[in-house]
Amino acid sequence: MSAAPEGFIAQLDQWRARMEDALSRRLPPPGRLPQRLHEAMRYSVLGGGKRVRPILLLATARALGLAEEQVEAAACALELVHVYSLVHDDLPAMDDDDLRRGRPTCHKAFDEATALLVGDALQSLAFELLARDPGLPDAPAVRVRLVGLLAEAIGSLGMAGGQAIDLQSEGRSLSIEQVEQLHSLKTGALIRASVMMGAACVPALDARLERALAGFAAPIGLAFQIQDDLLDELSDTATLGKVAGADRERGKSTHPAILGIAGSQERVRTLSEAALKSLEPLGAKADALRAVADWLLARRN
Repeated sequence: MSAAPEGFIAQLDQWRARMEDALSRRLPPPGRLPQRLHEAMRYSVLGGGKRVRPILLLATARALGLAEEQVEAAACALELVHVYSLVHDDLPAMDDDDLRRGRPTCHKAFDEATALLVGDALQSLAFELLARDPGLPDAPAVRVRLVGLLAEAIGSLGMAGGQAIDLQSEGRSLSIEQVEQLHSLKTGALIRASVMMGAACVPALDARLERALAGFAAPIGLAFQIQDDLLDELSDTATLGKVAGADRERGKSTHPAILGIAGSQERVRTLSEAALKSLEPLGAKADALRAVADWLLARRN
């Protein structure tokens, strides 16, 4: 893994600015009834963040020759469901976190009932965008495929299921295989969807290229979560924007807890190599995806 080149950092900034504007335009305005709910939705979505999942989709679109306008709404849908998951995960009934992205979590800034409704409303808005946003490809088959990919990624066989397993596993010792299965659901499923939703916007995509993208997305999703666990051990609260060391305090089984720091870093390297090798059929067209992978796995927050 190498540091992202200066030109790519500028691209990241451009993509983040694009997403901030796109999300702001698609969220209900703060003055619209019910005002408190809409204010809380905007607080949660527009409160910073790396925009990892939209950036993965935008980089996939570039690899496939799609214009950013053709996938912008799908990128927004990904970020909306990601934020909904964070808002719900932070609640006292789940991870009981007070800090997110360097600010009070939604239920601390507002209240628990509002936070529940924020998550519900963001998830609903995400699927409304996939069904109705005029910027996405018109083909009904594309819209249905996008809805299916996102629904699968966040349901009981994806993100929600992974969170359920995570909650049930606190204080228990899991094997590394069990930890990787948990992470493939809780985090990896939506990372995979970020790439495959880009592929879904090309109805006649060559099956070989679709397999290449799937082969990239799965290991990158797992490597991303391992890097997150490493940062929880090695970084600090100010840098992370959330409480550092929380996994250890909750008795969670993580890669660093099982494999140690060096073993976890080696696992990240192995997964990264596998992901990048999968992109070979796309050639230079996938350079943005390669740069995103390097950025994700070399990050410090």
